[in-house]
Amino acid sequence: MPSVSPPADPTPRAGSPSAHRVLPSRRQLIQVVLVALVVSVLLGPLVKNPFIEIAGESLFVAMMLLFSFTAAGAWRQAVIPRWAAQVLAIAAAAMMSPLVVQLFTFGGDLSAFLGSRAHVRGYVLVATVAVIVGTFSAVRALQSERARGQALRHALERETLQRQAADTRLGLLTAQIQPHFLLNTLANVQELVESGSPRAGPVFRSLIEYLRAAMPRLQDGEATLGDEERLVRAYLHLMQMRMPDRLEFSVTVDPALGGMRFPPMALLTLVENAIHHGIDPSCDPGKVEVGGRRIDKDTVQLWVADTGVGLSEHAGQGTGLVNLDARLRAFFGEGTRVELTEQAPHGVRADIRVRAQA
Repeated sequence: MPSVSPPADPTPRAGSPSAHRVLPSRRQLIQVVLVALVVSVLLGPLVKNPFIEIAGESLFVAMMLLFSFTAAGAWRQAVIPRWAAQVLAIAAAAMMSPLVVQLFTFGGDLSAFLGSRAHVRGYVLVATVAVIVGTFSAVRALQSERARGQALRHALERETLQRQAADTRLGLLTAQIQPHFLLNTLANVQELVESGSPRAGPVFRSLIEYLRAAMPRLQDGEATLGDEERLVRAYLHLMQMRMPDRLEFSVTVDPALGGMRFPPMALLTLVENAIHHGIDPSCDPGKVEVGGRRIDKDTVQLWVADTGVGLSEHAGQGTGLVNLDARLRAFFGEGTRVELTEQAPHGVRADIRVRAQA
């Protein structure tokens, strides 16, 4: 009489070979052997058979119940619910398997078996115990299986909700960064117009071309680091036209990282910050260096360094940097770091470490 454990995978994927395992697991077999031995000890005082015979019959019956349970669970049919088929299979095996043992004892002679009141009484006793213990075990196993299935579904629902919340938060943060970046860029161009600079026209044309390339990427969920690198280069070219005598730049991102998924405008935020807070306030010419490389199998490092005025005592993270940190954590998960450090003799370096993604 088996203590049936739930199948190993209570919620198989659609299209799998069978809904449940046909063969029982090792754990189930061990449980069945132990339960059969316990039942044999309990039945010993009620029958006159030697213990070895009782144990053999109990083990055979228990194995039949277990295989009936697993086979009924794997049976593809739509007539009755699977749980009902398993319970019925347990009941049928509980009545038939003790009869098989008795017929084997009498060499297949059913009349001789029915003429032995002691053996008929023993059959009824074993069959009754098998029905009770087997049905109870089946119900317990099905309840446990259902509980595990519900737990897995709840875990999947929680994961889905968390992912949706992260996507929503990422979208809101991106929406905040877009006007922040665009307003700063337009303010820089406005200075040229108001000062009557002859570079205003070319800069406006460059800005229009840049925005034509950038705007489709702002809400692109499949944006890559290669896309971001191209935007950074376009932006730095635009800024170099605005101040050709004061700005130099270099962009050295490992080409192997070009296909890595990356939140749009994230690296560009650091570059814009370097121009606005580092190069612009400085009276001397400056340089912006942008780079990216893989540190190890699981980590990618990106950086933006400038030779501008550096960090001041009152400098803090503005909207762009605060949102950038939150966006990167929402996109790459915990462990993402954005660090600002002073450069000698002057300037700031911003480093990003993220989990490598394909």
